[in-house]
Amino acid sequence: MERTLAIDIGGTGLKMICLDEQGGLVTERTRVLTPQPATVEAVLAALEGMDEPHRPYARISVGFPGVVVDGVVKTAANLDPSWSGHDLARSLRDLLGKPARVCNDADQAGHGVIEGTGVELVVTLGTGFGSALFVDGRLVPNLELGHHPFRKGKTYEEVLGKAGLARLGKTKWTRRLHEAIEQLRRLFNFRRLYVGGGNAKKIREPGALPEDVVVVDNAAGLVGGIALWRE
Repeated sequence: MERTLAIDIGGTGLKMICLDEQGGLVTERTRVLTPQPATVEAVLAALEGMDEPHRPYARISVGFPGVVVDGVVKTAANLDPSWSGHDLARSLRDLLGKPARVCNDADQAGHGVIEGTGVELVVTLGTGFGSALFVDGRLVPNLELGHHPFRKGKTYEEVLGKAGLARLGKTKWTRRLHEAIEQLRRLFNFRRLYVGGGNAKKIREPGALPEDVVVVDNAAGLVGGIALWRE
């Protein structure tokens, strides 16, 4: 059985779990705080040895908070500027001794929850505001909705990210989330919208969300890692 080490790199936390060939969980999730400043060297040092409880595994999947192309980081708005241009797939292969594939963290989360039919949109509420778009199960790459204008000159990330939540409080922040959902509906005409990320649990009265909006477990950011190795 080829086990996959799934890693979720976030602006606040670094998480790991091991998956079986079907994406089932075979170890307990481990988590450490993301070092500050979150330089390449500091994050890699934090990941080194963190994989010990999850061994043995044959390969690595990584969700990263930014645009990633062929394993190379292009943007990392909530980490250190040193990430720009860094070949994370190669670094992890050298660090942990196994082949690695890297994608955007919201893309990885989306792979863990989508049904594969029609237009499905995924947003993740955490340090920032992640997004992933799928059409009939196929990923539309490099979607960065978080940095687009949303309200009164502020972006989705500025309003609905960690700083926005702290500034607005849960009740007002939830109202802004409802506004964002309706704006995204007009833009994408999604069949289903999945809301995940560590701050999804801060939503007031999640049962009041529209029927086509589903709040998903934060573990999706790891479970979706199995999809990176499907041919």
